[in-house]
Amino acid sequence: MLDLNDVDALRRSDPGEMEARIRELPRQCLDAWRITQGLQVPEGYRSPRRVVILGMGGSAIGGALLAGLVADACPVPILPVGGYDLPAYVGPEDVVVASSYSGNTEETLSATAQAAERGARIAAVTTGGHLAAQAEREGWLLLRFDDRSTPRAALGYSFTLLLGLLHRMGLLRDYGPDLKEAAAAMEAWQQELVPEVPTPRNPAKRMAGQLVDRMPVVYGAGFLAPVARRWKGQFNENAKNWSFWEELPELNHNAVVGYGIPEGILERVSVILLRSSLDHPRIQARWEVTKELLLQEGVMVDEVWGRGEGRLAQMLALIHFGDYVSFYLAILNGADPTPVPPIDDLKRRLAEMG
Repeated sequence: MLDLNDVDALRRSDPGEMEARIRELPRQCLDAWRITQGLQVPEGYRSPRRVVILGMGGSAIGGALLAGLVADACPVPILPVGGYDLPAYVGPEDVVVASSYSGNTEETLSATAQAAERGARIAAVTTGGHLAAQAEREGWLLLRFDDRSTPRAALGYSFTLLLGLLHRMGLLRDYGPDLKEAAAAMEAWQQELVPEVPTPRNPAKRMAGQLVDRMPVVYGAGFLAPVARRWKGQFNENAKNWSFWEELPELNHNAVVGYGIPEGILERVSVILLRSSLDHPRIQARWEVTKELLLQEGVMVDEVWGRGEGRLAQMLALIHFGDYVSFYLAILNGADPTPVPPIDDLKRRLAEMG
């Protein structure tokens, strides 16, 4: 197993430079916000009945994070939707945002075509591809960004562009100060997480070491529930590791009953609690009881608290920390954190089927 403190060996194990992409997250967020500040939004986009955000994988998580962040502040519903088909409730009074990193995601293109047929107002968030070409051809609102990495490594764009878009639509307040706080929180925590910091002083390296040969199950509540989903996806794609996520308080109504069986899984599972000082007081109480129930069954439990004062700072800081954990776990698993061969193979086989 590679020594995470051997920085040169670690770099050689990361030919796609995923760690450099992770390091860029604070800058990405600020750059994406800057892009949106000059956006001219036509009047027809300003009073929707609802906002539907289409996306898959690394392009879907931005919509989920946005919905979690502003659910109690946005005057209209924000509904993330995945898959090929648009829900029947979507119509001409809605704004549909198609988010596709490549611009060629077949599920998103299919649902976008249905939105166009129904007369919905469409916005596209993409680097190019068929989606950008169609947006330019049809006169849709287009937020185009330049990135040459992977969808999951462009979260700063796919999330913050949505945040800025809804601000420019008049649905959300100015989150510029919140983003500055979030970037500062990420950059400060990053000083403890980069490869140059040895394991005894690097909490991301230590957590990754504890997760070797284990299945991480990530818990989140409220605005941090989609952050738990992000951690799960990063463990899958970066570390090539089984992982799942659950949401509090829902998991208190089912998951807690199954902690003891099967017995053999207890020594292979590690539960990570993503916590915030901003959680509802009853959620805080539930965290403590849930942790006790896990420990009583012999399940390994760890908790990570968000940093910063506001929701956005805590959300993005925890995402940043989780990205580093998944990166180090990839290295310990002997996996290249950037390529995703099964996904590439699946796309190839689907293309062959027509």
